Amino acid sequence: MTLNTNDEMYNYLEINEKVEKQLEKKKKIIPKAGKKEKLIKVPEIIYQCSGINIMGIRIKSFIFTTDVAIINNNNAGATFGVYPFKPQISVMDSVIEASSAPAFVGVGGRNTTAAKSVYMAINAESKGAFGVVLNSLTKLDVIRAVAEAVNIVVVCTVASEYDDYLAKVKAGADIIQVSGAKNTPEIIKNIRRDLGPEFPIIATGGPNDETILQTILAGANAIIYTPPTSAELFSENMAKYREESKLNYEAKMKEEK
Repeated sequence: MTLNTNDEMYNYLEINEKVEKQLEKKKKIIPKAGKKEKLIKVPEIIYQCSGINIMGIRIKSFIFTTDVAIINNNNAGATFGVYPFKPQISVMDSVIEASSAPAFVGVGGRNTTAAKSVYMAINAESKGAFGVVLNSLTKLDVIRAVAEAVNIVVVCTVASEYDDYLAKVKAGADIIQVSGAKNTPEIIKNIRRDLGPEFPIIATGGPNDETILQTILAGANAIIYTPPTSAELFSENMAKYREESKLNYEAKMKEEK
């Protein structure tokens, strides 16, 4: 697959090979400790992005979920707890409490008043959230009110090339989060062109290593990873359990003969 970024052609396999060689030269021994092993791991390619220093912590990966079981069993650098409903204190509290990593929670959108979003944002800050997230259709006066009310990071979502990201930054957005489906890399390039190399950009990485790398090359500093659902994980486990039960049964029958 060939990637077009900053008017240059990048070949995915060639880049991966170069990255692997560089990493091999600088390979360090990383000791392990602790008995618990995280079940859901973010793709290794994400570690090639620069990361964003947020409140003194460098974050490269975000996991997109409000499922407390998944929040408790992943190795992402932060939790991205947004959902397609009106913001609720109970959901926000669950995400923050369950996350051992920095939590970023949704506090509003198109149909949320400034007063409600400010209330949610202040609560999020008091509970220990690292940042609050406002969706792509949030009005500028709501962004402004939230930015003035809290000292934690304000993340504003850009979902298409028609979103006025410059106005959102002027209103108080500290970070732009790009979620533009297949157009994500192009949107990132436009933001990077207009806001310069130091403005922090988070973005959804897509379904595989190639799309994640394309997003990083376009200028994303950190990647949001969407994990498999609990139902999907259960399905995989049950298939393994059924196979194991079959093998145990066959072994038992063989012994009895």
